[in-house]
Amino acid sequence: MEMDKINVNNMLAIEEPFMKAPLEQLKRSIRQSQKQAERETAQINAAISNMIKNKDMFSAEEMDKALGGFIERLKILRRKLEESKQEEAQLISRSRQRAADLNELSSFSSTEQPEFQRWCRTRMERVLIDYMLRNGNVDTAQHLIENGNLEHFADTSLFALVMSTERELRENHSCRSALQWCAENRSALRKVQSTLEFELRLQEFVEMARERHVADAIAYSKKHLVAWSSTELPRIQRAMTLLAFSPNTDCSPYKNMFDMGRWDYLANQFRMVIFQLFDLPAQPLLHLLLQTGLSALKTPACISDDPTEHNRNCPVCHLETLGKLAQDLPLSHHVNSNLVCRITGERMNEDNPPMRLPNGYVYSHNSLKDMALKNDGKVKCPRSGQSFKISEAKKLFIS
Repeated sequence: MEMDKINVNNMLAIEEPFMKAPLEQLKRSIRQSQKQAERETAQINAAISNMIKNKDMFSAEEMDKALGGFIERLKILRRKLEESKQEEAQLISRSRQRAADLNELSSFSSTEQPEFQRWCRTRMERVLIDYMLRNGNVDTAQHLIENGNLEHFADTSLFALVMSTERELRENHSCRSALQWCAENRSALRKVQSTLEFELRLQEFVEMARERHVADAIAYSKKHLVAWSSTELPRIQRAMTLLAFSPNTDCSPYKNMFDMGRWDYLANQFRMVIFQLFDLPAQPLLHLLLQTGLSALKTPACISDDPTEHNRNCPVCHLETLGKLAQDLPLSHHVNSNLVCRITGERMNEDNPPMRLPNGYVYSHNSLKDMALKNDGKVKCPRSGQSFKISEAKKLFIS
C-alpha cells in the first residue's frame, strides 16, 4: 500500500547532522594533531639548528642535557599523537556505524516490517539521548546508551565539552575553558565570522573594570582587544569608557555591560557557535521530529481562543505541552477535510455519521448514542448545555 511506503530521502534529510557531527569532529582532530606535530617539530628543529650553528658556545654536558630535553618533548608529542589516533579511530568507527544504520533504510520496503519497526525504536532511543545530553541529563542518557549498546550513536564527548564550558561560564564566571577552545578552533571561527572570542575577551576586560583593576584592564585591552579594532572599534571605545564608571552605574549602555546576565549570554553564544561548527541543529532533533508531525495536524481550531473549539485528542490543542512546540508552525494544508467529534475525538464517517442537534451543533452518532443509553434516551449538548431527545438528532450527509 502507498501509505506503508517509506520515503527514504525525506528521512535521510533530517538525519544529516547525525552523520556530519562525527565527521566534523574527525576533521578537527586531524587538523589539530597535524598543527601540534608541525609546531613542536619546527621548534625542536630550530633549537637543534641553533645549537649546531653555535656549537662552540655549548659544552658537551649542556648539549647532552638539551638533546635529552628534545627527546622527552618528542616522547610527549608521540604520546599525544597516539591518544589523538585512538580518538580518530573511534570517530571513524562511529561514522561507519552510523552510515550502516542509515543504509539499512534502503533495505526496507514497508513500515509494517518488524525490522523497520526495530530500526525506528533505535532511532527513537538515540533521539532521546540527544535530547537528554543537550539538557544535562547525562546519567539518564548514559543509562540508555549502555542498555541499548548505542555508544556509536551518541556524541557524549562533544556535549560533555559544551556542558562543562557552559557551567564554567554561568556558575564560575570564568572564560578560561571557552578561550582555550577558541584558540584551538580559531581558523574555523574565522571562517564562520564568529565574534565569540572577542565577546569572551571583552567580558574579561569588564571583570577587571568591575574590580577597579584599571591598569591591568588597559594592559589587557592592548594585548587582546586592539586586534579586533578593524571590526569592533566602537565597542572597544565603549569598553575603555567603562573604566570611568562604577559597577552600580545607571548609565546605559555601561549598566548593561556590567550586568551579570552577560554570563548567560556568553554560555548561549558558546553553545550556538559549537553547534554551528559541528553542523548540529540549534534545536534538539526530538523537537524537529515532533514539529514535523505537529505541522500536519495544526488547524485554525487549534489556536482558537474558544476552548470549546479544541479537540481533546489533538496534541496541538494542548497549549501547555506539545502546543508550545507548534506555536510558530504554519497551519496545515488539507486537500480533504476530516470531521472530528468534539465529544470523543473520533472521526465521523459512514460508520459513525455526523448528527445535528436542534441547536445546530454537530456530534458523532456513536457519542450521542452512548450518551442516550446512560440518560434515558436524552443527550446534552456539551457546548450549550441544552438537552434533547436522541430522536431529535438528524443525520447529516456531507457532499
